[in-house]
Amino acid sequence: MNLIGKRAVRAGVAVAGVAVASALAGCSLSEAVTEKANGHVKTVEYQTGTEGKASRDVQLPGWVPDQAQSVSEVIRTTGSERILRYTAAGAKLPATCLPGPAPKTAPTLTADWWPNGQETKTDKLCDAVWHVSSDGTTVYAYKPETIDQRGAN
Repeated sequence: MNLIGKRAVRAGVAVAGVAVASALAGCSLSEAVTEKANGHVKTVEYQTGTEGKASRDVQLPGWVPDQAQSVSEVIRTTGSERILRYTAAGAKLPATCLPGPAPKTAPTLTADWWPNGQETKTDKLCDAVWHVSSDGTTVYAYKPETIDQRGAN
């Protein structure tokens, strides 16, 4: 086998390995785990809040309305930090989400859908740890890290 053929075989094996690993881990195509400089990060997407709450792998927080649509979340798998976005679709936050201050720390997690500085616009606190804000029908939420990440890299 020539050098080009060996490379093609290796690439095919690598792609198959990723597919098998994803299948064995129970990940759907809407989930991905990547290694970042600041720890392990998992991204999940759900069509509705109900679907996200039913997930056996990563469940959405209980305060997210079942009617929420187009739910995206980035999660630090080595800690507690999370950023979340969904379309409200007329659903309101539960009464347990109370007025509250913006967090003292900015997220280290990033996503193309998370506006820079969005955490400074939060004006509600859900489950006492989620900083939440709305921009029209889009709801953004940030849960700051509570676990020391210095040894997680």
